[in-house]
Amino acid sequence: MVKEKVKDGYKKTIIGILPEDWNVNRLFENSSLKARIGWQGLTTAEYLDTGDYFLITGTDFNNGRIDWNNCHYVSKQRYNQDKNIQIKLGDVLVTKDGTIGKVAYIDKILKEATLNSGVFVIRPIDNAYNPEYFYHVLMSSIFTDFLNKLSAGSTISHLYQKDFIHFSFPVPNLLVQKVIAETLTNTDNLIQSLQKLIDKKKKIKQGTMQQLLTGKKRLPGFSGEWETKKFDNIFIKIPNKKYQLNSLDYNDYGKYPIIDQGKTLIIGYSDNSDKVFENNNKNVIVFGDHTRIFKYINFDFIVGADGTQLLKVKNEYNAKYFYYQLLTKEIPNTGYNRHFKFLKEFSFHVPSIEEQHEISKILTDIDSEIESLQQKLEKYKKIKQGMMQELLTGRIRLV
Repeated sequence: MVKEKVKDGYKKTIIGILPEDWNVNRLFENSSLKARIGWQGLTTAEYLDTGDYFLITGTDFNNGRIDWNNCHYVSKQRYNQDKNIQIKLGDVLVTKDGTIGKVAYIDKILKEATLNSGVFVIRPIDNAYNPEYFYHVLMSSIFTDFLNKLSAGSTISHLYQKDFIHFSFPVPNLLVQKVIAETLTNTDNLIQSLQKLIDKKKKIKQGTMQQLLTGKKRLPGFSGEWETKKFDNIFIKIPNKKYQLNSLDYNDYGKYPIIDQGKTLIIGYSDNSDKVFENNNKNVIVFGDHTRIFKYINFDFIVGADGTQLLKVKNEYNAKYFYYQLLTKEIPNTGYNRHFKFLKEFSFHVPSIEEQHEISKILTDIDSEIESLQQKLEKYKKIKQGMMQELLTGRIRLV
């Protein structure tokens, strides 16, 4: 067995290699860990829609913060019942029931708040560590690895205090903790600002679709009445069995992408040229008969999975325009039953082909902008994960 080499200035610990001037602390050594005790448990009948005292539950955790708009309320009596779980600035919260291990940091409080029985509140004793730094530790693989060891490959539905108090984590001096916390929080803020921008662009897209695809707003240079046509006047359903590949034959690489009815655009690849659908006119829309998901496909592909329906738009129409039209349709969810029958009942707004082109171009440009922002977001998320791995182990020293 090859021994792991330790660089000068570093040491081996129970949680890995750390700088020599860092310590390893266990939660029980320097933390207060509190939750609503059993006999004080709340029933859902006590969850109020309005009030002066927030009730924080695990469903209110959102990207490391509390979504105060989602919170219920409790009575003053219930709030006053346990001072140990009355929320303060700088508190770190962890879910202990249901989806365990979700984490939130309290950086603002809109109203006085307390916890339901499914959430721990953790506070340092005597300023033993920076709570914002500790929050980032809990958001890292250090905590994930701890939870995985507790489960030992099985699914656990409760995080017990007797187990959690033995969580071990790296602790540099307070100045280093502060700098690490500020660096990671700044990265979080960048990620959140990007997510907000993406959400804003999606709302703009929805509003633009509502205006342009109904003719409520006309583009400059276009006038005249639109026609209304039924599904069969626009679309041709293509039998898909000829192009369908068995899931056992999917590969990670290959010449031809495989398209199914799920959310992901491409689910695999194949070199099987006998199964290729040659999408020469770039006018195919894939519909998920089970999922109710639409995809516009502008390349040659192979069909994967049953229920992947191929819709070809007739040559006199713009396929991308009618893809966007389909996105506006409300299709009832009947579970696993097939949904294609609903499409045949829809009618569609049909402007001139020139106006179809212009509308689809505007919406495509918005989609491209959203996709670019989403790629940027995923890039920043990966960068943050790498930063956490380096900063929280002292491999990169900021101070």
